[in-house]
Amino acid sequence: MRPVSRSRSSSPVVDRLTGWWSGHTGGRILTAASWLAGPLTSPSTPDDYLALLDPLLSARHPAGRVAAVRAEGPAAATLTIRPGRGWGGHRAGQYLPVGVEIDGVRHWRTYSITARPGDAALTITVKADPRGRVSPHLVHRTPPGTVLRLGPAQGEFLLPEPPPERMLFVTAGSGITPVTGILRTLARRPRPPGDVVLLHSAPDPERCFFREELTELAARSPWLRLGLTYTRADGRLTPERIAALCPDWQRREAWVCGPAGLLDAAEHHWGTAGSGGRLRTERFRLTPPLPQTPDTTGGRVRFDRSGVGADAPASGPLLVVAEQAGVTMPYGCRMGVCHSCLVPLLDGRVRDLRTGELHGEPGELIQTCVNGAAGPLVLDV
Repeated sequence: MRPVSRSRSSSPVVDRLTGWWSGHTGGRILTAASWLAGPLTSPSTPDDYLALLDPLLSARHPAGRVAAVRAEGPAAATLTIRPGRGWGGHRAGQYLPVGVEIDGVRHWRTYSITARPGDAALTITVKADPRGRVSPHLVHRTPPGTVLRLGPAQGEFLLPEPPPERMLFVTAGSGITPVTGILRTLARRPRPPGDVVLLHSAPDPERCFFREELTELAARSPWLRLGLTYTRADGRLTPERIAALCPDWQRREAWVCGPAGLLDAAEHHWGTAGSGGRLRTERFRLTPPLPQTPDTTGGRVRFDRSGVGADAPASGPLLVVAEQAGVTMPYGCRMGVCHSCLVPLLDGRVRDLRTGELHGEPGELIQTCVNGAAGPLVLDV
């Protein structure tokens, strides 16, 4: 493993001062100044000018600076990211949309958060896919000091409160990453759970993420039992092997994360046993395409600060309507993942094109790439 490296563009003193400024007095002054200066800087916002000074000062478009990159085997790395002013925090088990600029184009991908909630820095572990573009860039060509865009933490693969006394985690490959965040959270608690079993599968010891950390944690934690399976020597982690390694699996709350084959087998196995209600799964997949919404109740949209109006169909994303009308809009993934397209709603209602749900209150931040007009509305852009 390579030693942790530090960016040349920052220092511990600067980091501490920046964190104090953003999180305490300075953060409150920036918020008040942004509110007072808003009318003077239209159509740009004070937040836009703060982002020009330092992307980490933006509350509207959260960002983080890479503080360190540590190798995890031959084709993976853990990135330590210090989030800026706009970061809203996370819960153990959630994932994070990350925006990285490559050749002038921003690409978004999601990665599980392995840091504990409340930690000063975020950590994500990325496996470089030789067929991909973003993951090799993050692993091999992202030095400390790089600024990445951050979406809001998402996902329901969560540690409940209070945690159950008996838990089973079954993971394979990079599926260990959200569970590592959960285990780190449990290990820090003054009262650990009663009985936790982790069954993890990897090709071999060299490509087993967090092997040393998990082995040490199990050795010093009477509440954790660890079972490692190496597929090249032992074969796959099948439901039959899970039952052999953890005979009381049906009576435990279970979390399973990994390749689709493992998840399909687990869902069938738990469902056949009548224990499907105890099973939580996490699948790594892209956001599904937006369903078509019948064009019944569109409306006239006014882009308030731009002074432009346009007719919007109910089935058309507001982002597209704005761009066709010549309004400059913030955007990112265009899939509802990264939340880069957020703009404030001043009046009216919108429809979520993924679910059909109607919503909207004055001041609510609207994802314009996945919401359409539900009658007349006004956007603050």
